[in-house]
Order: sequence, then structure tokens, then C-alpha cells
Amino acid sequence: MPTDLPTPSRPDGPLRAAAYCRVSTDKDDQLNSLETQRTFFTEYIAGRPGWRSAGVFADEGLSGTNARRPAFARMLALARAGEIDLIVTKEISRFARNTVDALTVTRELKARGVGVLFLNDGVDTRQEDGEFRLTILAGVAQEESRKISERTRWGQDQAMKRGVVFGSGGVYGYTLRRGGLTVDPDRAETVRSIYRRFLREGKGTWVIARELTEAGIPPPRGGPGDHWSSTAVLRILRNEKYAGDLLQHKYRTEDYLTHRKVPNREGADRFLLRDHHEAVVPRAEFQAVQAELDRRQALRAQGRRHSARYWYSGKIVCGACGGTFTLKRTRRNGREYGRFVCRRPGCPMRGISLRLAETCARTVLARLPLDRVRMAEALEKELA
Repeated sequence: MPTDLPTPSRPDGPLRAAAYCRVSTDKDDQLNSLETQRTFFTEYIAGRPGWRSAGVFADEGLSGTNARRPAFARMLALARAGEIDLIVTKEISRFARNTVDALTVTRELKARGVGVLFLNDGVDTRQEDGEFRLTILAGVAQEESRKISERTRWGQDQAMKRGVVFGSGGVYGYTLRRGGLTVDPDRAETVRSIYRRFLREGKGTWVIARELTEAGIPPPRGGPGDHWSSTAVLRILRNEKYAGDLLQHKYRTEDYLTHRKVPNREGADRFLLRDHHEAVVPRAEFQAVQAELDRRQALRAQGRRHSARYWYSGKIVCGACGGTFTLKRTRRNGREYGRFVCRRPGCPMRGISLRLAETCARTVLARLPLDRVRMAEALEKELA
């Protein structure tokens, strides 16, 4: 790095210089490089007469196109608070690969009396031609970022076609190692119980989530005592990986500058690898769950809703409009009363009391030719 750039001065005391460095991955070689940069900047600032260190700020494993860099944000906050006079960095591509962001930040800092010194590029924003040179070099850096993004995407595409699984946290019920999925026995059993409760016991995602939480089973992103969500349960029920398949390119990067990912539902580059890895649930069971999910979704589209939260959920249908009755609870004279009502706007159907509905249900069940002994035996076997 060149060190022969002119030394700026500060008339009312030592110049408070901060340094910024960044690496784009958290691999060991990159982290070693980051430590080398820290050492260099510490010695560089200490060796400049009239300078005083305002800190060395470093971000690990973050792209320069990503504006959410915590160390970078802390450094800018100090500069805006008037505690930094100069920021020293290796090169523009380390500072920002987005031309607009680079110019916006450096202009704001300059207006506050804070300069930015890009050592490798030989650019000092306090000089008259600093912004002109920064604009050209930042544009070059942004274009290089685009090319890197394209090359990275091409490499990932080739790896995906070979069946390599990408991701950092893996999939609940599996362990991700070197791009491959292996079954995690304990969590896989939880996945099987989710499929069983949904398909055979007719429970909804909300009920299953509640039961898993009450059982003390840690959710996919949490520890003991944390709550499962119905969304987490639904994702497990919809994930083709549990049938042994791998759907690649579920998401696509919308913009290489923002790194924003969006669902790639109908992308031509999506492809499915059948029998890619060991399945957690049989394919027939997975397909049956998908059909049941679609059936319940169709009910919701019709203004009806499948639910197993209570015995009556979704089971009392309005004779006037076909909607589903829901329970409404009220308090009167210190007592709570419940009645079922149709909530469709304009429906003239009157409600019925909870007590009447329960009486009707008991009467019907009593008259049904049910083999209660066999039902109890089957339930005990299921729960065993």
C-alpha cells in the first residue's frame, strides 16, 4: 500500500483518524487477511505525525454491496458525531462497490469536515479532484462486483446441477455437510410426528405448533422453551426434501447490489432432483399431505376454514349462506356464555348456544354404532 500521500493536518489538535477494513467471507484465510489489515492500519496511523487513532473498524463475511455492515455503521455514527476527522481504507471496493452509496457517503462526510483516504487507489476526497476520481474508480469497482456476482452464480448453478445443497443452517431433520444432507435421527422423528398429526389426526398447523411447544421440543430456529410457530410447521409440511427430493433455485437474487432474494416460483431455471438423499417420510405420505394442504387451502378460498383447535372447529355450517359458524363468547352477570354465529356480512341466520351445540353433538355420538373399545385400542397403539 502506498504511504507517500500528503499528511493532512488539524490546526486545533491531533487529527483523529479511523480505519475501515472488510473481508467478504468468514473463511480462515480471509479472517487472517482481516487481522493483517487491522495490524497494518494500527501501525500506519500510529506512524503518522500529528495523527491519533479513532479506532479500526472491521466487518467480517460481508459484501461491499451490502449496506448493512455493523462496524461500518458504527464508524459513520462516530464521524457524524464529530469524533472522527479522517477515514482511511484500503481501496474503494472495500469501502463500497455501489457507486451511488460511495458518493453519497463521502459527500456527506465531506460536508461534515471528514475526509476519506483510499490508499491503494490514491484518492483523497478532501482534494479538489477527489470526487471526480472517486466516481470513475467506484464505477469500475461496481462493474467488477457485477462480474463477480455473475461468475459466482454460474459456479453455483453448475454445483446445483451436480446436487450440491447450498445454505448455512441446513434443513430441520437433516445435517448439512459439504453440500450433502444426512438424516438427524432425533429431529427426523419430530418431522414424522408433524406429518402424522397433520394427516392421520387431522390437526392444523396451529395445534401442532402448540403441542410441540408444550412438549418442550426446540423449534428449528431456537432452543428449549422457545415457541414453535404455525409457519414453521407449514414449511416442514411443504418441504420436498423430506420425501428425498431437492428443488433447486427456490429463490433468486433480485439485485446483486442489494442481495435481496425473492421467491422464484415460476423461474425457468428451477429444477427438481428426485431421490437426491435419504427421505424422512415416504413419498406417498408426502404427496398425501400436499393434497390435504391444497384441500384446506381451497376451503379457505371458499370462506370456510379447516381447523382442529376445538372439537367444533369448521364443523358447524350455516344453512343460509354456507359459511362456517364460529364461537362468540360474552360475559353477563359474572358468567361467561358462548354461542355460535355466522360472521358473513348480511347473513340473516340466527346463532345457537354453545350448550345446545354440545347437546346435539353428544346425542349424535351416542346414537352412532361406534366400537369404542376398538377405537380406544387403536388410539393407545397410535400413542405408544
